[in-house]
Amino acid sequence: MKQRLRRHIVLIGMMGAGKTAVGTELARRLHVSFTDSDAAIESAAAMSISEIFARDGETFFRDREAEVIARLLERPPGVISTGGGAWMQERNREAIRDHALSVWLNCDLETLWHRVRMRSTRPLLQTADPKGTLQRLLEERNPVYATADLDFPARPGSVEKTTARLIEVLREKEELWLNRSK
Repeated sequence: MKQRLRRHIVLIGMMGAGKTAVGTELARRLHVSFTDSDAAIESAAAMSISEIFARDGETFFRDREAEVIARLLERPPGVISTGGGAWMQERNREAIRDHALSVWLNCDLETLWHRVRMRSTRPLLQTADPKGTLQRLLEERNPVYATADLDFPARPGSVEKTTARLIEVLREKEELWLNRSK
C-alpha cells in the first residue's frame, strides 16, 4: 500500500546522527524527493560549508541556511535533512512546524563521535578538543531538539533497519499522510 505525504518530513539532530543517510533511504522508500539543506547551501554558494564559515562566519551561514530551508519547504512534500544547528534557530523551527513533521534523530555521544571523528568537514569541531566540543554541543542542543514533533532514537545499526523502524513510527502519524492508495 502506497501513501502520499501531506507534509514534509524534516530530519533534525546532531552532525553524525544519520540525517542524510536515513533521509535518502526514507525518501527512496516513500517515493518522494530528498534534499539535504547543507548540500543545497553549498550548491547555491559554490563552496563548502567550511569555506562559508571561514570566509563569511556563522551568522552569514545561518542566514543563508534559513533562506534555503524556507525555499525547500515551499516545494511539494518530501524529505529534508538539515544541518545540526538549523533547529537551534527559532525562525527555522517556526517554518518547519508550519510545513512539516520534524523528526529528531536522537543519537548518543559515543555513536556521534564514532561517526564524525575522522571527518575534517565539520567546522564546529575544528577545536583543540573536538570530542569535548561535540559533547558540549550535544548538551546545549538536546533540550531544543527535544521540541521536535518526534523523538526517534537513532541507535547504531544499518541505514536500512533504522529507516524501516522510522517508517513504522511515521505510519502512525495520520496528519502526515494525504491518502492511502494501492
